[in-house]
Formats: sequence, structure tokens, C-alpha cells
Amino acid sequence: MADNEGSILMGMIWMAVISLLLFWLPLLGPLLAGIVGGRTAGGVGAGLLAAVLPALALSGLLFLMGTALTGLPVIGLIAGAGVFVLIAFQMVPLLIGAFIGGLLT
Repeated sequence: MADNEGSILMGMIWMAVISLLLFWLPLLGPLLAGIVGGRTAGGVGAGLLAAVLPALALSGLLFLMGTALTGLPVIGLIAGAGVFVLIAFQMVPLLIGAFIGGLLT
């Protein structure tokens, strides 16, 4: 009996690894990474969550580090929000791929 539950953590890892390996394909690389990661995550919701969680974690980490290094929470907030916006623009094909991969499970 096959276990088709999937894992959000493994989906995130697959998305990161494939995105790094296929960085030279601007739209196709993240799309393929999203398909594999969404399928690995086990569903549409889990795939989309696996695509969004690293962006939120990186933004939060940059907010904390920007605040700690400058001592000004506003500067940390601006840095964290700026990184999230940049990542969100680049994440569109990844989210589409995660949606397609989640449908394939």
C-alpha cells in the first residue's frame, strides 16, 4: 500500500534544489520546481504552502536581522517587506507549478 500523504518539508526542499539547479531557465526552472515540489507535498494546499513558507521565513529572518543590526524596527520592516516583494515577483511560476503539481497527486 503506497503512502500518498506527502510532506511539506520535502516539497520545500525539492523546490529549493530544483530552482537552484535550473536557475538558468527563467520561467521553466521555477515552474518545473513547483510541479515536483507540489507533487511531493501531497496536494494543492500543501504545495502552495511549501512554496510560500520559505519566502515568509526569509522575510521574517531579514526583518529580525535588520532590526538587530540597526536597532530600528522600521528599517527591519522595510528590509523584510522589500525582500518579500522581490521574492513574490519571482515566485509566480513556482506557485503555478505548485498548483499543477498538487493537482497531479
